[in-house]
Amino acid sequence: MSIRHVVVALSGGVDSSVAALLLKRKGYQVTGVFMRNWDTVNEFGFCQADRDCEDAEHVCRRLDIPFHQVNLVKDYWNDVFSEMLKEYQYGWTPNPDILCNKRIKFRTFFNYVMDKFEADALATGHYARTSIHGSICTENVLSSMNIIPHSQTENVRLLQALDSWKDQTFFLSQIPQQALRRALFPLGELTKPVVKQMAQDAGFTHIAKKKESMGICFIGIRNFPHFIQEYVDIKPGQFVSVVDGKVLGEHKGTFIYTIGQRAGLGGMKEPWFVVDRDTDTNNIFVCPTSQHPALYRQLIMTEPVHWIADPPRELYEDQMYDCLFRFQHQMPLVCSVLQGG
Repeated sequence: MSIRHVVVALSGGVDSSVAALLLKRKGYQVTGVFMRNWDTVNEFGFCQADRDCEDAEHVCRRLDIPFHQVNLVKDYWNDVFSEMLKEYQYGWTPNPDILCNKRIKFRTFFNYVMDKFEADALATGHYARTSIHGSICTENVLSSMNIIPHSQTENVRLLQALDSWKDQTFFLSQIPQQALRRALFPLGELTKPVVKQMAQDAGFTHIAKKKESMGICFIGIRNFPHFIQEYVDIKPGQFVSVVDGKVLGEHKGTFIYTIGQRAGLGGMKEPWFVVDRDTDTNNIFVCPTSQHPALYRQLIMTEPVHWIADPPRELYEDQMYDCLFRFQHQMPLVCSVLQGG
């Protein structure tokens, strides 16, 4: 199968805009589609989705490509946001961006554009690469009209982007193999400054100057404690020292805090950090300094691993597998051993 018609998931930001630009220059038939996943106005009284949609449509006009939008608000609420609220209530710290990519962008939206537009591939503005479409849009092939061969059976690997600081494979770590086979990441071998300059040169001046997309996936930057309290019951509790069991203060809810972050206790000689949370008593256990032994673990338990391709043979044969591990975006990878159960 050959890739000829590519749908680009346009967010109204510079990254997806340049992704569409590169594919258009490469000679693909490109269609831009904007996902509307969150409609509520923010604390300042306007809906960011409306502005982003206008910017996405502006890009399509400049590139002379079709523009469409799809409403996935219900899907996002049911498959991402509701799940995020449940995990907070259980005392966990979810990552909605990972869940959004897994269930919305590369499942619901992916299936929609494949059926609705009969697309051959879905492109996004993520900084990532794959083992079969690693360099389709780098400068040395922009003038080429070659069509990238596409295998229906080959397992595709997700690879880190050239720009290690912008690399977003952490957020793509649970997307399904079926979608990855037909995913294109045109920015995988570019750096952010280059992408911004390309946007400027293409006349996307306003979009190139937009602030970086941050905050919760499709919801954006919010005053998180205030925002989450609209959906989760507030249950105040106490900060308890793991050193001597003394109560050091009160907090407004365990869901506001995650393990490892600063507790924000006033009147202390040194910063205190969250060690654990007890959702039954609503106590948050804290320790002094970021180097306290209570913050470190030699062993952690996980849910079943999501393998993008096939699980490594060593895990089956030895029940152990040497790997690199991170639990947070941009944290250094650390050597670890995965033990099968």
